[in-house]
Amino acid sequence: MRSVLNITKALADENRLRVLVALQPGELCVCQITEFLGLAMSTVSKHLSILSQAGLVEGRKQGRWMYYRLPEPGGGTEASEAITWVARSLSGNRQILEDGARLKALRRVTPNDLCRKRKTC
Repeated sequence: MRSVLNITKALADENRLRVLVALQPGELCVCQITEFLGLAMSTVSKHLSILSQAGLVEGRKQGRWMYYRLPEPGGGTEASEAITWVARSLSGNRQILEDGARLKALRRVTPNDLCRKRKTC
């Protein structure tokens, strides 16, 4: 039951849903997610923590960068089913379509260049 409660809590925020869809093509650095959402780093970290606790994202540290990705597909877990449902449900959403265009450009910028530009890392 706790797993389902954590997942529903995590899905109850527009920014967290946007992150889940943004991670569909592959992992992103926290600084890329921060730029994408246009939120403070601390706010993004809190969102990622909630998603991680629910098993909806996985993180890895590489040097000074923290990267997040969706968990490996399959296994029929509640998290995997929730991610599939979110992606299917939001596939035609206007905000998600706009996000897709922005993410293409953002994925071309390295975390190092992005942090230098923002002067945050």
